[in-house]
Amino acid sequence: MPLTQESAPIYEALAEFGKKRVVPFDVPGHKRGRGNPELCELLGEKCVSMDVNSMKPLDYLCHPVSVIRDAECLAAEAFGAAHAFLMVGGTTSSVQAMVLSAVKRGEKIILPRNVHKSVMGALVLCGAVPVYVDPLCNKRLGIPLGMSLADVEKAMKANPDAKAILVNNPTYYGICSDLKAIVKLAHSYGMLCLADEAHGTHFYFGEGLPVSAMAAGADMAAASMHKSGGSLTQSSFLLIGKSMSEGRVRQIINLTQTTSGSYLLMASLDISRRNLALRGKEIYGRVAKMAQYARDEINTIGGYYAFSKELVNGESVFDFDVTKLSVNTLEIGLAGIEVYSLLRDEYDIQIEFGDLGNFLAYISVGDRQRDIERLVSALAEIRRRYGKKSTGMTHQEYIEPIVKATPQEAFYAGCETLPIEQTSGRVCSEFVMCYPPGIPILTPGELITKEILDYIRYAKEKGCSLTGSEDPEVNNLNVIV
Repeated sequence: MPLTQESAPIYEALAEFGKKRVVPFDVPGHKRGRGNPELCELLGEKCVSMDVNSMKPLDYLCHPVSVIRDAECLAAEAFGAAHAFLMVGGTTSSVQAMVLSAVKRGEKIILPRNVHKSVMGALVLCGAVPVYVDPLCNKRLGIPLGMSLADVEKAMKANPDAKAILVNNPTYYGICSDLKAIVKLAHSYGMLCLADEAHGTHFYFGEGLPVSAMAAGADMAAASMHKSGGSLTQSSFLLIGKSMSEGRVRQIINLTQTTSGSYLLMASLDISRRNLALRGKEIYGRVAKMAQYARDEINTIGGYYAFSKELVNGESVFDFDVTKLSVNTLEIGLAGIEVYSLLRDEYDIQIEFGDLGNFLAYISVGDRQRDIERLVSALAEIRRRYGKKSTGMTHQEYIEPIVKATPQEAFYAGCETLPIEQTSGRVCSEFVMCYPPGIPILTPGELITKEILDYIRYAKEKGCSLTGSEDPEVNNLNVIV
């Protein structure tokens, strides 16, 4: 039977396997749930019965030759890629495999500083040297924007020996750079172009959305299927173009990805790819309409600013993802993280994240109109009950890093632990970030400044969740000796 986008090879193989009376003398040890009745009760018998080990009828993730290979080929076709890899370590593993495939120790990679921590983690692992293109910042919103083409070209001219450039497509807030032009420029300098599309899976399937990485000609892209694509948490795709060696990239993936791939995660990728390939245009048309309705309603409340395509300037904001419901809160006298906490604690509404000036409500395949109405009503009530004058609110700004050592050098260097207030002027040897969104405030090798310490202190006061440091309370920091 020929493969089409109506097929779901992994799921179909699991369903066929479930009809057989195979006696399991392999792992996992729960033996289709019989050994762990509480787990079976929690997840359901059908779910745990599909939590099986790699075997000939079900293929092997590390070296696929049958149903997993077929699922990869269908995903590549759906995304317009030369090949697609099923990733079960989240988009973190996709991003890190992408970076590790492009650069090695001592080689340069151009990137915006507002990247996810997974990118910086990859640099710690491989020893590559980051060359930052500092994004411009929107003063009203206090958010980093995209990379202007002029700044990208300036970085390439100054570093013609760089091997690759990495682009966020889009940022957490929905901001897009001119990816197609950046790809063309990168290739003219002999560089690879990598795209972190953790929040851009829907670009491949919707209409009227920013260009996807593969359509723009990028060499690699990490697509977080579980975010806007509807698959299970921790499932992702790594997409590559014709310039990349499939075999080499698989070798890189197999350095860090598990040899015991979850068939629940892989089947969810398979089924979700089929769903989007068949119905994605309709799904994301509906998502975009819901997001626009929510923006219109929120902007009539007063004080809030749900921003969209009006930010587009052809440079640092080349395009905007209209499915993103990003909202600035400072004019109601509350930080984004405070609105986030009030929505959760007082109204049982869990949004994606809040920072010092904004919050993001993620709207995707599973949302309903009545949920949007509930969110809008809660925001109106929060303004009425808790809103105050914006006087004294700190506008977060992008803080340009002062790099003193590569992430790998600093992470593995000798260090000492100091109270955070004593670290100004020292070089950090660990990460500090608000999570989500997971964009580092400090990475190993960067100078700690009073401005950064003030930002961390204010973020803690407002209730931001700071992670990445050895001290979970971030009262102390590790610095290079």
